[in-house]
Parts: sequence; C-alpha cells; structure tokens
Amino acid sequence: MKDETTEHLKRDFRARDAFIIAFVFISPIVALYAVFGLVLQAAGPAGWWTFVVVLCCQLLLAATLGVLVSRWPVEGGSYQWARRLVSPTYGWATGWAYLWTLIIVLASGAFFVAGFIPPLLGIEPFGVAEQTIVALVVLAAVTGLNMMGPTALKIFTRFSLVCEAIGSVGLATVLLIWHREQPLSVLTSTGGASSGHYLWGGFIFAVGVVGFSFAGFESVCSMAEEIKDPEKHLPKVMIGAVLCIGAVVLYSSLALILAIPDLPAVILGQVSDPAADTIVAALGPGFAKPFLALVVLGFVAAMLATQTSVSRVLWSFARDESLPASRFLVKLSGRHNNPVRAVVAIGVLAAVVTVSAFSDHIYTTLVSGATSGFFLTMSLVIAGLITSMAKREWRYGPVRLGRVTPLIAAAAGAWVAFQIVNLCWPRAEGEPWYVAWAVVIGMAAVAALGVAVRLFVRTPAETTAREPALVAD
Repeated sequence: MKDETTEHLKRDFRARDAFIIAFVFISPIVALYAVFGLVLQAAGPAGWWTFVVVLCCQLLLAATLGVLVSRWPVEGGSYQWARRLVSPTYGWATGWAYLWTLIIVLASGAFFVAGFIPPLLGIEPFGVAEQTIVALVVLAAVTGLNMMGPTALKIFTRFSLVCEAIGSVGLATVLLIWHREQPLSVLTSTGGASSGHYLWGGFIFAVGVVGFSFAGFESVCSMAEEIKDPEKHLPKVMIGAVLCIGAVVLYSSLALILAIPDLPAVILGQVSDPAADTIVAALGPGFAKPFLALVVLGFVAAMLATQTSVSRVLWSFARDESLPASRFLVKLSGRHNNPVRAVVAIGVLAAVVTVSAFSDHIYTTLVSGATSGFFLTMSLVIAGLITSMAKREWRYGPVRLGRVTPLIAAAAGAWVAFQIVNLCWPRAEGEPWYVAWAVVIGMAAVAALGVAVRLFVRTPAETTAREPALVAD
C-alpha cells in the first residue's frame, strides 16, 4: 500500500452505513447473549425489566450526545467534544478513558468468540489458557479484515445485520409460539435470585450488567469525518440504533425467558449458557451449530465495528500530536485513506489487554471494566456540557432539543454517575480483594498510565489551528 501523509479522511459512509455500524456495534446477539445468564442469576426472570430501564436511560444519553455531535462532527467523538467543552487536557483524559474502554470491549469480544469455537467444531471446551490463545488469533483475523478498508467493513456489517435481525426475531417468534415453558407472570418473580440482597445485589446489579448491552451506540461518532452530513444524520442514527436494538433485545429476551425449561437451575448457575441450552432444548441439537455460528458472526461483526471506531479515536489523538509515535500513527494508506497503522496498533493493544486480564474471572472482569469505562467517559463529556450550559457558553448545531436540553442532559448525567458507582461497588463474596476490586484497580491502572503518557508527550497542537472545519455555531 502507498502511504499518504495527508490528514484528510474520505467520506466513504452514508447515513445508512452509519446506522448499520452503530447497530452492529451493539448487536442484538451481543447485547443479549453476552449478559443473559448474568442477569438471570442476579435478578431472576424479573431481570427482564432491567433491559427496559436501561433502554430508557440510554435514550436520554443518546439524545444528549446527539446535541454534541451535531455541533462538533469531528473524528474522535467524545475526545474532541470534551476537548472543546472544557480544555485540551480534560479532553485528553476523556479520550484516554474512551480509548481503553473500546480496546477492552474488543478484547472481551475476542475472548467470548473463542469460547464458542469448541462447541461449533464439536471438540472439548478450552481451558482459560487455550481460550486466551484462540482469542489472540481472533483478534489477528479481525485486524486483517479491518486493514482491507471500508468496503470489507460495509459488506460484513450488512451481512451481519440481515442475519442477526432475521435470526433474532425469527427465533424469538418460534420460541414464543411453539415452545413456551413459563407463564407470562414469571416476569414478576425473582425465582430466589440474590436471596436477602435482591434490590442492591440482584436487580440493581443486573442494571449495571445490562449497561454493557446498550453501550457503544455513540462509537460511530468517532468516524464523523468519514460520514456524509454527520451533523444532521448522526443524532438520528444513534437514537434509531438504540431503539431498534432495544426492541429486538426486549422481544428476544422475553421469548428466551418464557422458553427456559428449568429456571431454578439457570438461577443457581448450574447451566453454563442459558440462552444456547434453552434453544437447543426447544429446537433440538441439530439447531445448535447454526445458532452458535450466528452468535460468532454477530460478535465478529461487532468487533469489526469496535476496532474501526477505536482506531479513529487513536488516529484523532495522533492528528493532534497527543501520543507517542503520533507522526507514524497519523499516516493514512490506500485509495480510501484508511488509518491502517492505527488499526494495527489497536489490535496489538487489545491483545495485550487479553493477556493481562488472564484469570478464571477474565470475561466478567473485561465486561465490567468495559461498561465502567463507557459510563466514566460519558460522565466526563456530560459534565463538560452541563458546565458549558451553566456558564451560558453553549451554542447549538443544526440539531437541538430546545429548552428541555439542560433537563435531559442532567438526567443523563445522573444516570451515568449512578452506573459508575453501581459497577465499581464490590459485591463478590468470598473472593480475593483484587477480584472484588478488579474494575477499580483496572481503571486506576489506566489512569496512571495516562498520567505518565500525558507528562511524556507535550502536545504542540493545543490550539485549534490544525482542526478540520466545524459546523458553524
């Protein structure tokens, strides 16, 4: 490939492409199957309502971020918003947190996909070490696809969208009509989950876990300069993606809960994969492999979208000369001006996270860390927005919510603050302290590394001289 030193990205994506990327990033399969067992063990069948709660709160967040991207449709998303709302240093800290959040999301997806390989191939389950090695192979494969440019991303995400939507809705309909095992009233039952600590240790904990399901809709904003008319389309794309994913997840989770043949066993954690076991019990072993293939497809597509988004955040840092090796990372390649070097760097960092998180609790730790990082980043962005509004410095882009904007922003801010406390609070009983506080320790480590990098790199691009043209205020 021919390297281009130009900083200009091509607008290769339309509003439809942006919606597909946002939809696939969240993914109905990823949104549901990644947390389904955890939700049932924590809150029982009544945990279904946590999906409703989180969906409503995430819509508040999507609306708030839509106002921001409409004014500042700049590559890098939250990093660039916070930078303009408060200061370059504040924006750097926000972007650093978001960068590592998406890297952890990518690592957790690879580890999850690796766990589905043995049943798909009909071999013995992997141990933690074997699964970690396979996860690294998955990361390498996804990185290779992303290096091919936007065409590969468009083809794969569109194919995944069709398969996931038809598969999720179709499967749920079959389960609801022909394979119901539980009455509808079960949705008001805890099933004995978290006995004695249900509200905090059960339902509210499940709300925190479900936050993983509807996070990531904003990631497409990190590609704003590659999307046509982003200031008008991206606010609608985010809200539309959250609504569509929410509808599919609510419908699919309802069907799965009502089709579970042995709820007590699921709640007690005696079923390793409640979603897969329920589907196999209803439709027979012959359906197991096609279902697993659909799950793997969904996760791989989500990983592609994740790596694309996070590579753009890294590239945005490099364009501002805010990271070591910025001049190397900022270079674009090929006729599509693809940030291949940033893509490869993200793949390497995700591999480092996968290896570093090695333990028997690796998946839970990665999911909790990714979700906490998402809400931490959003809290920093919204705090900046609320401060700007309080100082009467805020001016709108083409999309605005009118007089209710401060109220919506305040509600979104309260929601993300609650989720940070909810996810970081140690609830593990009988576990070593470093397991109970794994999320906090991980966030502290990322923060410490960020301080070291920031002190090392004194950025000359602290002004707006090199920034692309923005939407007129």
